[in-house]
Amino acid sequence: MALTKTTRRMLSSKSLAKKNRIPVKVNMTNKTFTVEQPEKVSNDKEKSTPEKIQQPVDEEEALSERKGYDTDSTSDESHSPSESTSLLGKSKKHDSQVFRLQEDNIMNDIMPLRKGSIPESVLVALVVGISCGVAAWMYYYMLEYFLELLWHELPKMTGFDQLPTYLHFLWIPFIALVMSVGVGLTVKYIGEPGDLAYTIKCVHKESYIEVDHVLPMLCASQFSILGGGSLGPEAPLVAICAAIGGYVSRALFKETNKNIVRKHTLMGMAAALAAFFGCPLGGSLFALEVNSRFGLEYFEHAIEAIFAGEICLCVFRTLAGLPIGNIWDMGVTLGSTSGRDVIVGMMIGATGAFVAYIFSLFHWKFNDYLKSRGLLDNNLAVQRALVGVVMIILMGLLVPQTMFWGENEFQQISTLSSADDLPHLWPPQGLTGFEMNSAFKCFVVGVAKLIAVSFTVNGGYRGGYIFPFFAAGAAFGRCITFIFPTIPSSIACLCFAAGINVAVTRTSLATTTILCFLAAEQNATSSVLAAALVSLVVTVYMPFIRTQVPRADLSNSLFFLSEEEIDNNTHGHGKESDVSVPVSIPNPAEEIV
Repeated sequence: MALTKTTRRMLSSKSLAKKNRIPVKVNMTNKTFTVEQPEKVSNDKEKSTPEKIQQPVDEEEALSERKGYDTDSTSDESHSPSESTSLLGKSKKHDSQVFRLQEDNIMNDIMPLRKGSIPESVLVALVVGISCGVAAWMYYYMLEYFLELLWHELPKMTGFDQLPTYLHFLWIPFIALVMSVGVGLTVKYIGEPGDLAYTIKCVHKESYIEVDHVLPMLCASQFSILGGGSLGPEAPLVAICAAIGGYVSRALFKETNKNIVRKHTLMGMAAALAAFFGCPLGGSLFALEVNSRFGLEYFEHAIEAIFAGEICLCVFRTLAGLPIGNIWDMGVTLGSTSGRDVIVGMMIGATGAFVAYIFSLFHWKFNDYLKSRGLLDNNLAVQRALVGVVMIILMGLLVPQTMFWGENEFQQISTLSSADDLPHLWPPQGLTGFEMNSAFKCFVVGVAKLIAVSFTVNGGYRGGYIFPFFAAGAAFGRCITFIFPTIPSSIACLCFAAGINVAVTRTSLATTTILCFLAAEQNATSSVLAAALVSLVVTVYMPFIRTQVPRADLSNSLFFLSEEEIDNNTHGHGKESDVSVPVSIPNPAEEIV
């Protein structure tokens, strides 16, 4: 009965689903089941011409690709597995379809290598994981080399460190200004790098990212991070590795089916974040969740993407000589928790969501101002970058904890360490020697970090804001611990970080996994997850990344839409498309032109 309902929902049109049952013939001996289309019954209000079957969407993909089903025509002409076509291509020409169940013998999928099969997915995951691991290592090596050169070696080489101490702060605006010009020139002359929102849009619409964006993203993101902007390497790595995944799929494996290419692109995205975070499950989940506004929707590709992430993590961490483990020490390790801590986490998550909402209002107001001035034009990319760098420099001089992307700075912020311990910035004290020794100063660091993030993004810098939001959340969390000393600092910092990040990126499961892994605070998982889920729910109508759209084929099961709403969404006219791009409709039979 479950099979009959699923098949009927996939094949029937709106009127057919209302009035008719689709007979299903099951042959367990031959491992096939046949779905026959009933004849159209005419009446006074309807024409007697046959009604076309509504095009199936990703529910068929869950059968044909993930579970290994193939579709073949039941016409007299026989077809081999390699010649089998999707239901979409045949539904308009034949009265019935035969679904072939997954092969029992692995050799039938390996010889020849069947498109979209599990053996092919494993092979692609190996190739993509290794390729992305090498690419991530090269990016990481370049970034670390130039960070050390510009902020620690160059002041010594030029004798700048021999100047009077009160003049050392001038090094910060000097490097930041030079790098901002590099960002603008890259965008203007090398090309548009794209960003996380663009990557998500490409995943939905094209299923891959053009490799033309790799070089501009590499250069623009390196300049952005080296200049102390509040953006990190995660989004550039996602875009670069997504392009690698799509390229491997189309060029090496000659894939043309959009849904299969999308799976391989998601492998690249998952590989990048798994390697960067050092957390294969959390990083891979992030790459899958970030495409949608309310949970993981490309679930049929999850296992293959996570496997690619595991391979990439192994390659990257081995080449870079980095351990796989936590990178933060929160001080006192959290012991067992209680229901009270979960409730506290929920309250902190809601507060973090509110902070993210205020940040979103400020960010888009500033973006509208730049747009009104014409500064969003790439021909004015240098001027736009100079607008952004003014606030980056100001925040860096007054509140040095706001400089850079926050991955390492999180340690100093969450433990209230001295500014002298900041790892990248020179001089680490900035202009004022700002220290976090009160609730007000912790609040200032959080606000300053969010302002720096907004100006960095609106200034045309390229990078990810995951760690910057984590750092801002840690500052607000420490502010809470000054006011409520009984709340453990680990719960306050991690829950606030989750609340802000989930409100913006919509990644509740991944954010929880990553934060607790990096902080080695597994006992805080329940509280952090509660914060993340509350933030996800209360900000569901606040789309920050506007290319995050739901899959139309899941709308009915996720949101219980009416048939009219489903029909509108299927044609790209739903409410979601009014605030972003048309609703994503993965078509399992659609091929790349």
